[in-house]
Amino acid sequence: MGMFCDLEVDVNGEEIFFVDKEILASFSRKIRNLFRRFTATKIPLKVIFHDFPGGAEGFELIMRFCYNNGKIEITPSDIFLLHCAASFMEVNLIEPSHEHFEGIFQCWDWSESLSCLKQCQHLLAAVNSPIMLQKFLNLFVERLAWLSVSSPYTSPSKNSNSQSSSDTSTDSVKSYLSQPTWWFEDLAFLNTNLLSKLIEAMILQKFNHATISSFLFYYQRSKLLGSPPAEKHKIIEAVTNLLFLLDRRSISSRSLFNLFGLALCLKARKCSMNKLEALIGSKLDQATIDDLLVPSPRGKQYMYDVNLILRLLNSFFTENRLSTTRLKKVACLMDLYLAEVALDPHLKPSKFIKLATAVPGFARDSQDGIYLAIDMYLKVHRSLSKKAKMKVCLLLNHNMLLREDLLELAKKSKFQPGPGEVWWPSSRALSMAASMLKP
Repeated sequence: MGMFCDLEVDVNGEEIFFVDKEILASFSRKIRNLFRRFTATKIPLKVIFHDFPGGAEGFELIMRFCYNNGKIEITPSDIFLLHCAASFMEVNLIEPSHEHFEGIFQCWDWSESLSCLKQCQHLLAAVNSPIMLQKFLNLFVERLAWLSVSSPYTSPSKNSNSQSSSDTSTDSVKSYLSQPTWWFEDLAFLNTNLLSKLIEAMILQKFNHATISSFLFYYQRSKLLGSPPAEKHKIIEAVTNLLFLLDRRSISSRSLFNLFGLALCLKARKCSMNKLEALIGSKLDQATIDDLLVPSPRGKQYMYDVNLILRLLNSFFTENRLSTTRLKKVACLMDLYLAEVALDPHLKPSKFIKLATAVPGFARDSQDGIYLAIDMYLKVHRSLSKKAKMKVCLLLNHNMLLREDLLELAKKSKFQPGPGEVWWPSSRALSMAASMLKP
């Protein structure tokens, strides 16, 4: 550097630099403003920086730039560091164009790309140029897409004349690289802030949504392990928000149900739960009965969270296009659920009726399932009034019952129950059912 050093610079307590104030001030507006009144003084000057981006390494890059008359070679390992340091020192460093970024990327292998991404994350709070950040992320996604069909750890220019020293492992390496998940582990270091920005760049560039979805679930599993509660909430919220941006057909229903269970256990924020419920509801036909048997919230007497299932059903039916197959699957699932919750002595008739009528009648091929659920419900809730029992029984479409069930109904309609017995109404509907059994 310069021969005349009249300024001492303490960078974050890491290192002390002795520099030429005039050279530094000729490029840095911050230095010019700091020492405007000390242009002719002979007093030793000192400045202390406590939050310099990149610490001593970042300041050294600025020194090279200033002492080289505003010229410096930008490399993959220092591109973000240099720009953050220049911004802090108010140095007019020309922002690299898309073409410049693209030219640099052509020479990068996967390890260098990752190194730059890690530096970007480390300095993300100091990156005040969203345009430059977006350029980098867009090109990173392009590079990732290209490397997914070639070797990620080498660039074409570096390997054009080289020969692998491990030919015996070529087949296994090719097999590994052919999988769309080869980069998942490499990007698991991302924090939620940079993760969101990178995934949004992937979506904008039409990256495969199924692959993005798989990566988000991988990220969630790997990051939740061992994280403190506050960080777990951030991870679930970030992953949920990003999944909500994807084509729902590309999202694994099993992974989604697992995430939903974790969010329930961790008591995720209401906004995240609403989005997860919307996603789960849209895939309700792919659920199992075990997925739906969610315990009731703390402080509630009833066994299962019936209100949650009603919300999921509402999300399912808000979709514009529902095939008959999907409707029938949900109807069968709800019949199984009704049979489970019917055994809950605290389940009110109004909730039972809401569940039973949430699925339209035409979605059921028969009333067998709902008949069995009603039968169990009335056996458990013997103390219900006759009016309440009538409302429950009138859920049945007797024309859709099998012959055996009609026989049972007809039998039950012929006697007057005693105290404490299950009451089945001797209504006109049941009389019609009995008459249908006659030859």
